[in-house]
Amino acid sequence: MQFRRCLAAAVVGVSAMSLWGQEPSGKYADRWVYVSRNLTKPESVDEIRQIATTAHEHGLNGMLLAANLETVGKWDADRLARLDAVKDICREQQIEIIPIIWSVGYGTGLSVDRNLAAGLPCTDIPFRVTGKEAHFVPDPGTAFANAGFEEHTGDKVAGYNFHDRPGEVSFADTEVFHTGAASLRFENFGQFEHGHGRVMQQITVLPHRQYRISCWAKSENLAPAGAFRVQVYGPKNPIAPVEVRLPATSDWQEVTLIFNSGEFSQVKVYAGVWGGKIGTFWLDDFAIEEMALVNVLRRPGTPVTVTSADGQTVYAEGKDYETVEDTKFNLRRPRPDSPPLKLTAESRIQDGAELRVSYYHGTAINNGQVSVCMSEPELYDFWRESAAAIQQHLGPDKWFLSMDEIRAGGSCAACKARHLTMGEMLGDCITRQTEIIRAAKPGVKVYIWSDMLDPNHNAHGNYYLVDGDYAGSWEHIPKDIVICCWYFTKRAESMRFFSGLGFETLAGAYYDGDDLENIKGWLETVNQTPKCRGIMYTSWRNKYQLLPAFGDLLK
Repeated sequence: MQFRRCLAAAVVGVSAMSLWGQEPSGKYADRWVYVSRNLTKPESVDEIRQIATTAHEHGLNGMLLAANLETVGKWDADRLARLDAVKDICREQQIEIIPIIWSVGYGTGLSVDRNLAAGLPCTDIPFRVTGKEAHFVPDPGTAFANAGFEEHTGDKVAGYNFHDRPGEVSFADTEVFHTGAASLRFENFGQFEHGHGRVMQQITVLPHRQYRISCWAKSENLAPAGAFRVQVYGPKNPIAPVEVRLPATSDWQEVTLIFNSGEFSQVKVYAGVWGGKIGTFWLDDFAIEEMALVNVLRRPGTPVTVTSADGQTVYAEGKDYETVEDTKFNLRRPRPDSPPLKLTAESRIQDGAELRVSYYHGTAINNGQVSVCMSEPELYDFWRESAAAIQQHLGPDKWFLSMDEIRAGGSCAACKARHLTMGEMLGDCITRQTEIIRAAKPGVKVYIWSDMLDPNHNAHGNYYLVDGDYAGSWEHIPKDIVICCWYFTKRAESMRFFSGLGFETLAGAYYDGDDLENIKGWLETVNQTPKCRGIMYTSWRNKYQLLPAFGDLLK
């Protein structure tokens, strides 16, 4: 009831006339609301009932439902009963359910096989045999200079390429430190234009290796949340796009991240705040260590190879060494050590031998995002089973492909063997997804997020950990797919681009603002775009107070 009262109250004082001066003139076939509920809890049904009822009362006709419907074939009876209840509710309210499914960028299929993750190569990693185990031999030349900030002249610390505004923002602190006799303290960063308080050192690494970076940090009243980061860059772009969290106030704690060096022999390691406003933090005791055989992927497209040091002898898994597997596999929280390679009783490998090991590993991006490999046949087998189950339990006339923000791929053996650009590979994947859906239910309409098909957005090279260029992806997909554009700043360019290619479009709008001003720009663009089917109220934060006013604007 409280939810419904909030929805009703939102209508008061908000109207098309007050926001616009006049109502838009467009006619929208698709008037949708985005809803995310996994239906694992009974209360989800009532929450969806409230949203669907409000949507119907204010002229909406579709619900894009994110409910992990890829796995509906494995749901228990209680969860299926909740889906049936939601279907009944939406039928009563004349709201069409559109399932959103199959996110390559966010790990669809990992619940079936964790090895479907996109793989980054590690090549010719040195191991040395001791007894019946081969242990990783790290390169001794990789290290931080002045890791504990002990060497400094006044507030200028030695060994680092820069630290922001010595004596104004960054200070050598000999009273507060983790170990040794000094740390690097940052404060006053909010007084300057960008709010930066950072330190950076360029470090020599070996290409295609795994590394673990750590430092110790302490904070007092640091804000805003998320301003503190540790980042690793190649010559231009980040190669360790991983979020690290530092509480607003904390005693000394270790901050770590793991990255693959890619093709680079030098990387730039940054730590500190970007856009900091207030507070103080200290850094101390930087370290970098090489790792091996962490989060190893085992699928046909990510082979493990073990050879002699000269590469002349290739050893056989199961015969010369035991099956390679990371028993502590965890893409979001990787292990801190390097597991050994274990030899079999009948191994040809002698004690003291030098080996070279090549493998592929998975990695998480940002706050745990894991992409899957578009070249592995097992993924398409899963999608075929998934499509059949969705058709059985839901039977939708519209399906939505959640193919956004695919931030890794193209680097494993399966991808390399195809000799395709990433744009071609993505286009082939989307085409096959569409064929799978229409094999389950012929003639259905398929929608998709726009960003990976849009040169104004993410369809380009130098994109996160992707090996290759997404440019041209839009040339390799079915022309009857509906493209849902969602980048507000580039909305006009994006919708004009797809319209010019003959695609139908949809506007993915709103995104949890405090008012509907975002919608004004979207509707202006929608009304000027040929073949635009409509607009969607898209809330990631379950914020539906403005849904009534949104619906009224479309009438």
